[in-house]
Amino acid sequence: MLKALLALKERVKNQRGLTLIELLVVIVILGIIAAIAIPMVMSQQDNAAKNTNAQNLSIVQDAVNRYYTLNNGLPSGFALNDLLEAESGTSHIGGPFLDSLPAVKTFTSCSGAFQLNASNKVAILAGAAASTTDNTAACTQ
Repeated sequence: MLKALLALKERVKNQRGLTLIELLVVIVILGIIAAIAIPMVMSQQDNAAKNTNAQNLSIVQDAVNRYYTLNNGLPSGFALNDLLEAESGTSHIGGPFLDSLPAVKTFTSCSGAFQLNASNKVAILAGAAASTTDNTAACTQ
């Protein structure tokens, strides 16, 4: 037993550590990997936000279509917040159509909110009511 411990101690004593050159090579390799991976990950975040916006747009449009079908049209001054209201007699049948109104995932070329455009389709619109900009294509494709 004592012999085995002495042999183990001798083996540990003879082991070499990493040289400075080996350590620098490892650091350079990790830097190269990071330089390649970080831009790829950042671009995927924009793609994920676009996909989220496209799915949310589809869900809100489906809720508007269900409201339209059950109520035989949209009331004047219809806002998407009306989709969140519970059923209230004959003037508002079948609600709520959404639990909550999703927010638009913003990124460099996308901003705005889900709103109805002039043709009663859900779009991502930005700006004041008089000068709204349709950002649907920039936010979903």
